[in-house]
This record gives sequence, C-alpha cells and structure tokens, in this order.
Amino acid sequence: MPPTKTENIDWINNLRLVALYAVIVLHCTSLLLMQYGKVSMGDWLVADFLNAAVRFAVPVFVMITGALLLHREYEIGSFLKKRLVRVVVPFLFWSLVYIGYSLYNEEIALTRDVWTNIKLVLHLLKIGSSYHLWYVYMLIGLYFFIPVIGKFVRHASEKEILYFLAVWFAVMLITQPYLVRYNPSVDMHYFAGFVGYLVLGHYLAFKDFKVKHMRLWMILLFLFSIVFITVGSRWVMAGHKWPSTMFFEPVSPAIVLLAASVFLVFKLSLPKLSPLVIRIRDFAGGFNYGIYLAHALVLYFLEDPFGISYKLCTPIIAIPLTALICFIITLPLVWLVSKVPFVGKWISG
Repeated sequence: MPPTKTENIDWINNLRLVALYAVIVLHCTSLLLMQYGKVSMGDWLVADFLNAAVRFAVPVFVMITGALLLHREYEIGSFLKKRLVRVVVPFLFWSLVYIGYSLYNEEIALTRDVWTNIKLVLHLLKIGSSYHLWYVYMLIGLYFFIPVIGKFVRHASEKEILYFLAVWFAVMLITQPYLVRYNPSVDMHYFAGFVGYLVLGHYLAFKDFKVKHMRLWMILLFLFSIVFITVGSRWVMAGHKWPSTMFFEPVSPAIVLLAASVFLVFKLSLPKLSPLVIRIRDFAGGFNYGIYLAHALVLYFLEDPFGISYKLCTPIIAIPLTALICFIITLPLVWLVSKVPFVGKWISG
C-alpha cells in the first residue's frame, strides 16, 4: 500500500524542488563544458564536477512519477486525458514562446508565405523549440505506458520487479559505447529507456530496507558516483573523444546509481523545516513544471544582456548563483502567467 504519513509526502516534495534546482544548475554548466579548449582546465573541471553532481535531476523526476503514480488503478481514458492536458497545454504555450524568442534572436526567420511559416512552426514543435524540452516528449511517452507498467507493478511480486530492474540495468550496461561490441543480436529494447526509472522509483519508495546505516551508505554511493562520472568524462576528453556525453547520459549505469542514492537519501532524511520554509517549498512546488518549462528563457536573458552566467565570477560560485537567480526570477514569472484571466492556470504549468 502507498505511504500515507505526511513525512512520506514531504520528502518527495523536498526532493522534487532540489531536483528542479539541480536541472537549472545542470544547464548553467553546459555553456562552460562546451568551451573546452577555450577556457582554463581548472574552470572546465569545476563545470565537469558540478555537472556530474546534478545529473540525477531528470532521472529523479521520473522516479518520483513512478513513486506517485504506479501504485494507483486508472481508467485509461480519464488518466490520459487528465495527465496529457496538464502536460501538453503548457508545453505548447512555452514552445511557442521559445519559437518567438528564436525569431527575436534571429535564429529563425519567417517568410511572406503563410504555409511555409506554419510548416516551420510545426517542424519546431515536432523536434523541440528549446534544448530542454526533450524531457516533455519523453514524459508524454511514459504517460502512455504508465497504465500498462502500473498494472504489472501492482500485481508483480518483489522478485518479478527485481527481475525487470536487473534486466533493464543489464541491457543499459551492454549498450554502453565501450561494451556495445559484446551486445548480442537479441532485441531487448523492451527493457530500455526511462521506463526503468518509473519502476525503480516505485520500488525504492515503498521498499522497507533493513540495512544498518543505509543513509550513510547512500551518501557514500552518491559521492562515489560523482567522482566516477567526473573522472570518466575527463578520461573521455583526454582520449580526444570530447565532446562525448557517454558519462552524462541519463540512462546509463553511473547515473542510475547517482539517482538511486539521492532518492534514498531524501527518503531516509526527515529534516525539521520551519513553517515558512514549508510554505515557500509548497508554493514553488506548485509551479514545478512551469519553472522547468520557463527557466531556459530566463537563462537566455540573464546571459544576454545582463552577463549573468558562469562568467560572473569564479565558476564554483557563479554557476550555483546563476541557477539560484534564475530560479528566483522564474518562479514569480510563472506565477504571473498563471494569473492571466481564463487561460493562466492552463498555460503556466
């Protein structure tokens, strides 16, 4: 049965907000990472380390979705209608906003031919009008699968769930670039992708682990994963294979360990928060999706014309600070959008 105690919801609320901030930090590091060879190695390694430390963000979002949704029984039609409307409508609004920004920034241009312009907009909606919107396309696909995988999870034994997770992890491992040569011609794509994070999140959320010092072990696993990802990406770069995202890919063994460790640390931690902090957390959490959709736009304008980015000061300070400024600005922006008469609650996210 799903947890009912308040603290069981609280840790998920805490984790969701931290993961959102981690996403923004992640995107703040990207600019510096792609400047390899043009910036000092020290600055680049700072970005590499921070990037590794927050790579849990998107997988944790999916794990939270699994923890909250897979244990429930749904009527397929009502589930898809409710979930897809809540995801797709804000997504379309913000996608059009990013298309407008691309026009403003002269990255694309409209013509005199209306049909050509329509095709351009439809093409951008198909492929994504901003780099971070890939997550929404992935999430929509997962929503179509949740009624199916949820039924499996609800009726499966622990052994069967662990079997699924073990095969998912093995398929993920054997498809890594340096191991793919050993991958047999057996079609195992049924076990691939983000769906494993749904099941993993559900399993870890409801499993009562009887392990002494579990939280300490998970903290150590978290630190080990960060070091492994940081050193691994540095090794790839040293081998003249940069830019390579092998150690940064969200569906990869190191990221699974990183995300699982963060998930369990929050589950096993019950910090005493003041009522004010809880109110701020819950207010921001109510606009979590909208902040995700809008934050990239705020980052664009922070960098140009205001020059707020990793260049603001030393990157170890500038990157988290830029992410915090972005978060603080994006939250009221999305809140204001939500107050637009008639349509605000639908388009804000």
